[in-house]
Amino acid sequence: MDIGDIVRKHQNWIEKMPRVVPHYAVKCNDAEVVCSTLAALGASFDCASKGEISKILALGVAPERIIFANPMKPSSHLRYANSNNVKTMTFDSDTELHKIKKLCPDAKLVLRIRCEAEKAQCPLGKKFGCDPVEEAPRLIKIVRSLDMDLVGISFHVGSGCADFPVYYKAISYARDLFDYAATLGYELNLLDIGGGFPGDVGTSIDEVAMIVNSALDKFFPDKSVRVISEPGRYYVASAFTLITCVQSKRVCLNAKTGTIDRMMYYLNDGVYASFNSILYDHQHPQPKLIGQQDGKVYDSTIWGPTCDALDQLIETIRMPELQIDDWVVFENMGAYTIPVASPFNGFPLPKIYCYISKDTWEMLNNMYPLEEENFCFPSGTEIAVCA
Repeated sequence: MDIGDIVRKHQNWIEKMPRVVPHYAVKCNDAEVVCSTLAALGASFDCASKGEISKILALGVAPERIIFANPMKPSSHLRYANSNNVKTMTFDSDTELHKIKKLCPDAKLVLRIRCEAEKAQCPLGKKFGCDPVEEAPRLIKIVRSLDMDLVGISFHVGSGCADFPVYYKAISYARDLFDYAATLGYELNLLDIGGGFPGDVGTSIDEVAMIVNSALDKFFPDKSVRVISEPGRYYVASAFTLITCVQSKRVCLNAKTGTIDRMMYYLNDGVYASFNSILYDHQHPQPKLIGQQDGKVYDSTIWGPTCDALDQLIETIRMPELQIDDWVVFENMGAYTIPVASPFNGFPLPKIYCYISKDTWEMLNNMYPLEEENFCFPSGTEIAVCA
């Protein structure tokens, strides 16, 4: 893990969208080294459960820096949030609203609307968000009738969004609802533009930042409205690189000619661990080979280590022949990998090695009075400061 990559992403966000306060989506990668680094940088957090809230509070983060951004919260989690003064939370239905009224009556409510991108890796509109035209005004009326505190509007265009103009449309919907709420006596002061921001190597938030800034200038020129976001993969996708090893190999021969039809390689990590993103996040990881790879290339299949035939990383790829114990590298492995991984079949989860350049460490120390003990590294994590 490159700690400096996360630091640079944070600086880039502040530079490109200075009005938008990032609340890191803990669900994307809840590794303590990630959360503690962002906490040290002064970032806020998007939590979806009691467990995530507890993890962030344990880092010394103030409850006011947490938004409970799960529109459907278990009652026990609501009680926990309430008892720990995490009051800002989302909802998108009348049943959730009545539950919050009962268990956290002084909540600062944020109404989540639905405005989904046409192109997103993980669409969310089928599960979360109310219709901004028909449902949202009705829910605002219910909030008013319950005498509860409505503070803002939120939306999420979908994880891994590739349709950036949708942010402009969603922000315009939010403006309409701010105005409608004002007719019922509310002065909303919070706009949550959700997540969906790219974070892979070679991607940029420049285009989406231009669209968001333009929409904010048009629809929310009043700087008294606090604007937040819920970036996840933006912060961590490119910060993690996975190094795997070829532990087994099969050479598949053509029965008639005796020539090689296909190579099969079995790595020490698979879809039950770091590559679960293939199943759950629609990822298509591309291997990088270490060292000079000469010679003929073959159709190859890459498998994970478990006994399940579903544990397939890549069905077919053209690549040079590999040998047992060769290293295979995968970039962009920080988003929706670690939190979902399991030691199925008894195969251990990968160890995290953290590094940061000396220049970045010194820069960080100049900006923030940090020492290594400011970071909370779990057992099994190692850190190195590199020249």
